[in-house]
Amino acid sequence: MLVLVRFCAAMYSNISDCDEVYNFWEPLHYIFKGYGFQTWEVSPEYAIRSWAYIFLHYPFVIIGQLLSDRKRTAFFTVRAALGLISTLCEARLFRSVAESVSERVGIYLLIMLMTSAGMWSASTAFLPSTFAMYCNMLAFSFAVQPARSRTPNPSDARTLFATVIFGAGAIVGWPFSILASFPFVFEELFVRSGDKVAENAVGKWIADRWIRMVGCVFLTAFLFIPVIGIDSIAYGRFTSTTWNIISYNLFGGAERGPDLYGTEPWHFYLLNLILNFNALLPLALFSLPALLITHAVDYTRLGSRKHTEQESSPYFVLSIRLAPFYLWLLVLSLQAHKEERFMFPVYPLLCFNAAVTLYLMRGWLDAFFTKTVSQYAASQSSSMRILTLNVLLGSGVISFLRIAALFKYYHAPMDVAFHFEHTELPRLLNATGLLPPLPPIRNKRYDNEPRADMKLVRQFGLRLCIGKEWYRFPSHFFVPDGIDVKFIKSEFDGLLPQPFPPSVGSSAFWPWDGMRVVPEGLNDLNIENSAHYGDVSDCDYLFDLDFPTNPRSSAVEQRFAPQKGIWDTVHCEQFLDAANSPTLSRILWIPGRSWWTKNEYGNYCMLRNRKRAARRENEVGILYS
Repeated sequence: MLVLVRFCAAMYSNISDCDEVYNFWEPLHYIFKGYGFQTWEVSPEYAIRSWAYIFLHYPFVIIGQLLSDRKRTAFFTVRAALGLISTLCEARLFRSVAESVSERVGIYLLIMLMTSAGMWSASTAFLPSTFAMYCNMLAFSFAVQPARSRTPNPSDARTLFATVIFGAGAIVGWPFSILASFPFVFEELFVRSGDKVAENAVGKWIADRWIRMVGCVFLTAFLFIPVIGIDSIAYGRFTSTTWNIISYNLFGGAERGPDLYGTEPWHFYLLNLILNFNALLPLALFSLPALLITHAVDYTRLGSRKHTEQESSPYFVLSIRLAPFYLWLLVLSLQAHKEERFMFPVYPLLCFNAAVTLYLMRGWLDAFFTKTVSQYAASQSSSMRILTLNVLLGSGVISFLRIAALFKYYHAPMDVAFHFEHTELPRLLNATGLLPPLPPIRNKRYDNEPRADMKLVRQFGLRLCIGKEWYRFPSHFFVPDGIDVKFIKSEFDGLLPQPFPPSVGSSAFWPWDGMRVVPEGLNDLNIENSAHYGDVSDCDYLFDLDFPTNPRSSAVEQRFAPQKGIWDTVHCEQFLDAANSPTLSRILWIPGRSWWTKNEYGNYCMLRNRKRAARRENEVGILYS
C-alpha cells in the first residue's frame, strides 16, 4: 500500500520549493550533463551544500538514463527511488511501533502516514530535510524500543543503530535534525526504561549507559570521513559543509543569515501543519495532556500493573517518545526564518503523536462504558470503532482534497514544460523538415520518433526565458539539451542562480572541475547580480504567468501574453490566483463546477517569439533542405 501511494507521489506531486530545484536538482543535473544553475550555497567560497548528499542520488540518474535517453525519465527515477526509500522507512517504523507500543497505535500510524498530505509532499522531495526525515523514522523505530543495559542478541542493538542513524541524518542530510534525537539521548543516559535497577547498582548502571553512548557517538563520527572527503574533493579544498551551514545560520552576523530570505510570525508552522495534516495536528499537540488524563482515568491502558521503584513508569517513558515533535516545533517556531520543508524531519513523529492520542482517547470511551454500563457492553460497543474510523477517514479525505488542490491548482509549470518537449519541439522539427510529416493517425511507434530525434534541437540554438516565474522553474531535467535557459529581469531584486562554470576536463579522476571555480557575482548577502540576465527580445520561448481578470504589470514586469504582435501563445495551463480566491476553495479541491468556479485563475503559458520563430525556422529549413 505504501509503495503505491509513494510512487503516485513521485509521479504527480509538485516541486513546492525553489530551493529543491536550484540547490539539489540543478547540481545533480550538472553532474549528469555538465551544465545547470549554481547558487551561492554551492560556491566553493561558502560551501554550505553537501555534494556528498547530492552524489547519493547519482546512481538513480544513471538507472534512469539506461531506461530512456530522456532526462525527464532520470528525474522520475530519482523520485521513485526516494519514494521506495520512504516506503521502507515507514514500514519499519510501523512494525516497530506495533510491536513496542501498541498494535492499534501502529495501525493508526500507518494509515496516517499513507493518507496525510504532508507525507505526500515530503516523501519524494529531493531535500536534506527529507533525508533527515528518513533517518529520523528509521532511528525512531529503534528508539521506540525499551532501553536496556544488556541486550539479548545483536539484532536488539537499539542504542547503536538509533545513534548512528540519527547521526547520519545530521551529518549527511541536515545538521539541525540532530535536535530530534535529544529525548532519545536523555532516555539512554538517565532513564531506566526497560531495565530494573536495584538501588545499590545505580552507579554501575549509569556508567554502563554512558560508556555505551559515548562509544556509539564515536562510531557515528566516522560518517564525517566520507562526507568531508567527497565535499573536499568537490570544492577543491578541505571543508565541512556540516560546520559551514551551522556557522552561517548561527554565527553569520547581523548583515547575513537566513533572515535575509524572509521571516514569518510564530504561528506560521501551526497554520502550515494544519494545511498538511488537518485534524492530526491538534491530536499530536494534545498527546502529552492525553497521556496525563489516561494516567488518571485509565492507568492500565499502558500496562496491567503499577511500576516499582526499580523501574521507569511506562507513562514517563512514553512521554519521552512524544517529546521530539514538541521540542522540534518549539525550537523552530522561535526562529524568525521559517519554511515548510523545515518541518519535514518530524512529519512521521507528528503522525506518531496523533496515533497515540487517538489510542488513548479510545481508552477513555472504553473506561467510560465499563464504569457506567458494564465491561461486557464496552467490549461489544461500536462507539470506539466509529470514533477512530471517523477521525482516520475524515482526515484522509481532507488530505486527499488538499493533494488534489495542489495538483489541480499548481501543477502547470511541469505540464507546460512537458508540452514544450513533447509537442512544441517536435512541431518545430516538422516545420523545418527535420522530421517526416505527422501521420493522419498517431500511433505508439510514431510517438517515440520525435524523442529519438530531439538531439537535432541542438542545431537551433534556442533560448528559453523565465522572468517572474523563476522560482517555479522545474529544473533543466525538463528542458532538452541544446536549449539555453536564461533569466530576464523581474521585480525580484535578490540574487538569482547563475550557470555553473564549465568543466574543462583537466582531471580524468574528477571531471566536474567547474565545482571548484569560485564564480563572480555569487554572494551570501542576497545582493542582485544582473550580469547574467538576458534580453527578452533574444528569447525564442518564454514561460510566463498572466492573470487576465486581475492584470498585474509594471515597467519591469510586463504582461507578455497580450502582446500578440510579438508573442504567440503556444500552450497554457490553468493556475490558481490565490490572492483573489476564497480561503477554503483555494486550499481544498472538490469536484464540481460550483466549487472550483469560486476561485480566480490565471494562465501559466508558453509563449513563442513570432519574429525569431519565423527567422529560425526559415534559416534551419534552408540549411537542411
